[in-house]
Amino acid sequence: MSSAADQINQSTPRNAPKVGKAVKTALEQGAQNIDLSKLPNLTDMSPESITQNVHAINSLCEDPRQKFVFEKLVTHLHDFAREVSLTTDEWMNAIQFLTKVGQICSPIRQEFILLSDALGLSALVDSMNHPTKPPATEATVLGPFFTEDAADLSHGDSIASEGKGEYMYCEGRVLDVDGKPVANCTIETWETDDEGLYDTQYSDRSHPDCRGRLHTDENGYYAYRLVKPTPYPIPFDGPVGQMLKSLNRHVFRPAHLHMMFVAEGYETLITALYFKGDPYLTSDAVFGVKSSLVVDTELIEDDARAKQLGFKHGPFHYLKKDYVLMTKDQAEEEKKKSLANYYKSIQP
Repeated sequence: MSSAADQINQSTPRNAPKVGKAVKTALEQGAQNIDLSKLPNLTDMSPESITQNVHAINSLCEDPRQKFVFEKLVTHLHDFAREVSLTTDEWMNAIQFLTKVGQICSPIRQEFILLSDALGLSALVDSMNHPTKPPATEATVLGPFFTEDAADLSHGDSIASEGKGEYMYCEGRVLDVDGKPVANCTIETWETDDEGLYDTQYSDRSHPDCRGRLHTDENGYYAYRLVKPTPYPIPFDGPVGQMLKSLNRHVFRPAHLHMMFVAEGYETLITALYFKGDPYLTSDAVFGVKSSLVVDTELIEDDARAKQLGFKHGPFHYLKKDYVLMTKDQAEEEKKKSLANYYKSIQP
């Protein structure tokens, strides 16, 4: 049986360049062997014709959703370039910028998520995909500092090692929209220390700190010790930080406590609590603050109560906070309603 490359050679004029080893090897290694007769003529492209031709050559995609997404992506990308009269230098600067974003990424640093956050894309995607209806707790952005190596903790344990900041105690319940407890819900929680740094930002990190994994009891109850978070700058030593500087934007996030709730039959909730009075509460660098997630703590100065809860001494900040989860079906229904309302709003 002749190879795909041989078949191509047999179907081309005798004086045409021969398809040789490089093409044959690529095809043998799994490169797509497309019927060339089905493809559009991609010669003499112009600003007016290039977009439709990219759509045409992408139209062989067998996944309808992927084909639709790429059609819209190419359309808006090309329209953007035409609208701003994108120069070659600007295009190259963008390529170099994205290259640097990729190069600085590591297993514990996700600069692309940071870029998405800083451009508001994370907040947009989150809002579209996780609309809520009271009394359900609102979602917010994941952020780039979540890791999967948090330790499993018992009720009342601390997620922070000693000396990481001002003591804080948080307790409450996880409920469904009808007020019934959600038992055995896994709670991932993570925060900065008193220096405004996550554990992954320390070069000598040897174990997870200021993060932990909890489970609700049969009554949906949870409780743990932590430190009160502080405001902090998002990483600004990389390309995203340089971008924000060029836009004359600050790089600070208000203090917050990350929470992720995972329970069988329920929509996963990724959210965070923000603290009243924070100077950056209304200008979060990654657009994550929602009014319903702003809380206030109570300062408890009773040494005896502090020691009873596991602290070495007082004072400590106290927060009681309940969270309300939607079932997967409820969440999907809200998403459909939200999308329907959006499409209705943009109709001419």
